[in-house]
Amino acid sequence: MKLKEVTVHKYKSFESNQTFKVEDDITILVGMNESGKTSVLESIAKTNYFQNDKKFKFNKTHDYPRREKKKMDKSGVMPNAVNCIYSIDNELSKKIDLEVGEGVFTIKEVSLTTDYKNTDYWNNMKANNSVFIENKTKELGIGSKTLNDKLIKVKNTKDLDAIINEYKDDGIKSGLEKLKPYVSNKWEWNNPIAEYIARIIIKPALPKFLYYDEYYALPSRIVIEKLEKEEIEEEEFKTAKALLELADLNAQDILDATSFEDYVAELEATEAIISDELFKYWSTNNNLGIEFKIEAKEETEKRTIINRNQQEEILDVKIVEHILDIRVKNQRTRVSLPLKNRSRGFNWFFSFLVWFKKIQEDKDSQYILLLDEPGLNLHASAQSDMLKFIEDLSENYQIIYTTHSPFSIPSDKLERIRTVLETENGSVISDSIQEKDPNTLFPLQAALGYDIAQNLFISKKNLLVEGVSDLIILTAISGILEKEGREHLKSNITVVPTGGLDKVATFISLLRGSKLEIACLLDSYTDPKGKAKLDKMIALKIIHKSKIRFFNEFLEGYKQADLEDLFFKQDYLNLFNSAFSEHKDIKVSDLDGALPTIIMQINKQIGKDRFNHYRPANELLKLGVKKEFFSSDTLDNFEKVFVEINKLYD
Repeated sequence: MKLKEVTVHKYKSFESNQTFKVEDDITILVGMNESGKTSVLESIAKTNYFQNDKKFKFNKTHDYPRREKKKMDKSGVMPNAVNCIYSIDNELSKKIDLEVGEGVFTIKEVSLTTDYKNTDYWNNMKANNSVFIENKTKELGIGSKTLNDKLIKVKNTKDLDAIINEYKDDGIKSGLEKLKPYVSNKWEWNNPIAEYIARIIIKPALPKFLYYDEYYALPSRIVIEKLEKEEIEEEEFKTAKALLELADLNAQDILDATSFEDYVAELEATEAIISDELFKYWSTNNNLGIEFKIEAKEETEKRTIINRNQQEEILDVKIVEHILDIRVKNQRTRVSLPLKNRSRGFNWFFSFLVWFKKIQEDKDSQYILLLDEPGLNLHASAQSDMLKFIEDLSENYQIIYTTHSPFSIPSDKLERIRTVLETENGSVISDSIQEKDPNTLFPLQAALGYDIAQNLFISKKNLLVEGVSDLIILTAISGILEKEGREHLKSNITVVPTGGLDKVATFISLLRGSKLEIACLLDSYTDPKGKAKLDKMIALKIIHKSKIRFFNEFLEGYKQADLEDLFFKQDYLNLFNSAFSEHKDIKVSDLDGALPTIIMQINKQIGKDRFNHYRPANELLKLGVKKEFFSSDTLDNFEKVFVEINKLYD
């Protein structure tokens, strides 16, 4: 069965009905802190929690919207909390048909409403009693119109007993006795067959909910005596108890033991299984491991008692506590620290797997995972690992999770997003495309922005250049050379404009952890700040000096050069004159050859500090020039550059 739709009626910050569709795999609730995201997960969990936990029961005092509670109390009406709609899959439909006969139950969705008394109401359960009676009496060999007409009116076993008493034929009596389970009608519905289908077949098949948040993270020290309690209040100790159960350990056995080596061995074996799964997704640091230690600690505590003479007396009382100590050890540094003193993200992952394994062992039930702010304390790259983990889980489990982190939102699956916003009239849930609140939308916008930034680098091999004009010219000339069968820029190298020499260093620094191959093709050092940054990165070995090439290196006799100097001068002037028709055409003889670059020479000629380099580059595209447009010197110079650049990625 799949959860298809949820309506939160009245719950905490939700003061009016809020309905949202649930995806078959992953649904993401996005909103600001205190918007009501957690309340949504809690309310869903309380409809069918996977274990008996009083925290996951509806409570009018704690859960009903406060400003409406007095009005509700005076009304005397038991309010509804949540409605869930589930789809019935083909497998369950076949099971129902096999049990009660084909054509008896044809509904494909069931709707359940849970009220504040934790009672479920089945809203649309219908069954065709006539078809059921006809099928069953025929199967039992007792069918007749007279008997069938009587059976249609049966509401419970008492009614059926009355009919049985009317007959003396043992065959009919025996057949009618076999109908009793179908009409026991323990929920006292008008339709006993619909009740039977709901209670016996559908209810056991309903998905159970597992809720998890950061408060379930394992503690560093566990007093085992606390785990013996029937009801554990602290969430972290619930996870600790789950750890012992996974290891098939009984808390009382540990308390009775004098040696703890066998128990530690069982815990370590369990930890190994969990860690193997954890490190499939935890790429941040693979040197971490969990260590366990159990010890009995004896302390003396002063207690005041009333003695026989009814007088207060202070006694020294010996108290023994059994402590399970959990530590994280870095295998490289050999340093171990208490679990809670290490990465909270690592603890979240490990503790969740302990909690999750608890339900994995239940092969007879279906589960839906409700994760509140998963990986909240994880680094951005580790949140990416977490998303992979959640995607893999969704192959077998429906998942609903909350977040306000852009790194926990897959930008290619925005259809999964539901936004949660607190308004003056209570919290509101809507599709992401409907939301207008800028603060609520920020994580979505940030996720899209991050994705756009990532996709600027569409290959593993990136050539950083200074400007967009460099990108256009290199790409265009490479295309001409490729068409001529000459050396060109390899197709798996992406040219990335950075916006200037001063920004190149920043790009290299940001991308160095992305497992990308990076090289630079730059104008000669003219910007002191940019030069200083690059020199520092070379000194720190962030990028090797051989990966940074300058245009003057490819031109004999040039100490300073820009990309435009690779052109034979007349070739570039042809592009410039075509692009800047407002100027009088410039000839080579007009240029001041004493200046080192053609850009400087043109600037002096037109009387400007700088002209727009993009316009001649764009003109190259507009004209759709072919090899005939350029001299052999121009094409030879560019080919020489491409030969050397390609070598940087071999």
